[in-house]
Amino acid sequence: MRVLGVDPGLTRCGVGVVDGSPGRRLTLVHVEVVRTPADADLAHRLLGIEQALELVLDAVRPDAVAVERVFSQHNVRTVMGTAQAGAVAITCAARRGIPVVLHTPSEVKAAVTGSGRADKDQVGVMVARLLGLTEVPKPADAADALALAICHLWRGDSSARLAAAAAAAPRSRVPRSAAAARVAPGRRVAVGGDR
Repeated sequence: MRVLGVDPGLTRCGVGVVDGSPGRRLTLVHVEVVRTPADADLAHRLLGIEQALELVLDAVRPDAVAVERVFSQHNVRTVMGTAQAGAVAITCAARRGIPVVLHTPSEVKAAVTGSGRADKDQVGVMVARLLGLTEVPKPADAADALALAICHLWRGDSSARLAAAAAAAPRSRVPRSAAAARVAPGRRVAVGGDR
């Protein structure tokens, strides 16, 4: 399976593509950081990200796209820019019918390092080790994009299978009479005889 990971950002948007599957060797296919000037108009910055992502999608033809889920930060302006760049990646994939999944930063860290609290250096070192690289991908946005792709390769399919199994599971088989006997909260019930 080939996964394109996107670490969204307006100034630096990490893009990483990895081939692999659980239990098999991972292979680096592509990595880059799309940069847009901070003083440029927002529309032009988003257009630049979209054009770069379209080129990568055309070149590598991924089976899935993994985008970092935006989490609450103190700087609302940063959150908005990150969300907008992420939305561009989601739209580019959707236009091609490529499945998109969102992963939280702690999910990605846990998948790659074993700890959801790992720092950026630990993530970079593990990404390099897992991909057999001699150096950590720089800047951190590149390593983070590759980590997203690895996370989805290792966890994405199992998460989808678990969700499908839960949806297909039979509903509760509690007989109607037993369901009717359930007690409302705060109501007393005598157990084991008259009281």
